[in-house]
Amino acid sequence: MKRILAGLVLSSMLVAHACAGQATPIYGVNLGSWLVLEPWMLPQGWLDMGGQSCAQNCSTCISTESSFAKAYPDTVDTTFAKHWDTWFTQDDVNTLKAAGINTVRVPLGYWIVEALVDRSHESYPRGGLNYLRRGLGWLKDAGIQAILDHHALPGVQTPGQMFTGNCTSEVQFYTPYNYHRALVWTAVMTALSHLDPDFGSVFAIEAINEPIMNATKTPNYGTFQKNFVQVIRAVELILGIFVPSSGLSLSVSPSVSTNFTAALSATSSASIFPVEVQAALLDAVPILLEIGVECGLQAIFETSPFKPSRTSLVANFMDVNWQYDNPSNPADVAIGPQAYDNHLYYSFGGVADADPKSYMTSICNLQRVQADAKVGDSPLWFGEWGLPTQFNATDEFLYKWADAQKLTYSKSAGWIYWNFKTEISTLTNGNALARQWSYLEGLKLGFFTQDPAALHDPNVCAPYINSTTHSTSS
Repeated sequence: MKRILAGLVLSSMLVAHACAGQATPIYGVNLGSWLVLEPWMLPQGWLDMGGQSCAQNCSTCISTESSFAKAYPDTVDTTFAKHWDTWFTQDDVNTLKAAGINTVRVPLGYWIVEALVDRSHESYPRGGLNYLRRGLGWLKDAGIQAILDHHALPGVQTPGQMFTGNCTSEVQFYTPYNYHRALVWTAVMTALSHLDPDFGSVFAIEAINEPIMNATKTPNYGTFQKNFVQVIRAVELILGIFVPSSGLSLSVSPSVSTNFTAALSATSSASIFPVEVQAALLDAVPILLEIGVECGLQAIFETSPFKPSRTSLVANFMDVNWQYDNPSNPADVAIGPQAYDNHLYYSFGGVADADPKSYMTSICNLQRVQADAKVGDSPLWFGEWGLPTQFNATDEFLYKWADAQKLTYSKSAGWIYWNFKTEISTLTNGNALARQWSYLEGLKLGFFTQDPAALHDPNVCAPYINSTTHSTSS
């Protein structure tokens, strides 16, 4: 069994059934700037909170949650509580449900698990877990499923980005210490996903959002991928949850069969788990005990018989083609349900020439789903995309641009738009920002259909199929 856990590789056919337990195709939105705030999406709101706007470099002013927490240590928690309470609400859930959205991707920072923050040199707002639990409860009641996206990793996974929570050029995620913290985070989130009733909408956990594309700069990332999967499956085995297509099982002593944290502690040292996985499971125990007290989950964690009524979670990775220079393939570490994520934005360049015809030709002939399938990264969904362009797009073009992207992404397991909303204010020139970045504003403007599965023009791509244009990526 140790050999199977350490090296089991599912065939692409087995992996293709990873999404059997959730809604397909996925029609989704990201809940960006809720629990990982990105000031560009709410510039006036950020200034009102006390943040700053950096002209060019986001590392030079108060532009992230980390810099904000360091600048306002006495008020940061109260300030962010107001933001968490208002940016994503029950009304938003009702609106998304009415719009036919069946999935949300929830960007999270590692600091949502507060015990993982090294307060000697790291500062982040506290209290977000309670708002996550409340929001997930709303989504569960609405029948909308959720992906927990580890969006901002300990040590920062890519340089110079607001979405990491700490805009810095010092990337330190790809180290044993921070890999370990991410695995502990994974163990905690897996346990909550299976045991906390408020997490009942969660069907997948994403290991890391947008790692550095050059694989030579992400040492041992492949080992982290393997350990990430095994942490999820270890927690599930301890809970007695069936892992499809794996043939795995684990016996838990009757003496701890009504105390999950005790079972996790007792079983973490089982030789079937690699040493790094054992350490992550063990370090998750006191954190879960603390969360149990704070969130009123002691009975579920410590005195309730295991009731494996939930299905095995989908382990979610950015696809292998996200990286270059001999990247590790997450398909090689699959145990049980697994799925893959790709992000595509034309507005940052490098995809197609900046004109309407080139954009349409590129998207209508996109081969990313096929390329991933060839290397076993299937099912694939597009976890981030949007309407922004590098040119002044007319409304007429945006109708076509929305249709063409939805049509293309529907060839995968589905799509998740970035973002569910953005600010509309003087600083965003009215709805100029929301017009291309907010799904709900795009719906109001008619770029998106009320039924997310529908298109204005099902033949939108016909004039562009097999056309040629200047592009740098497919």
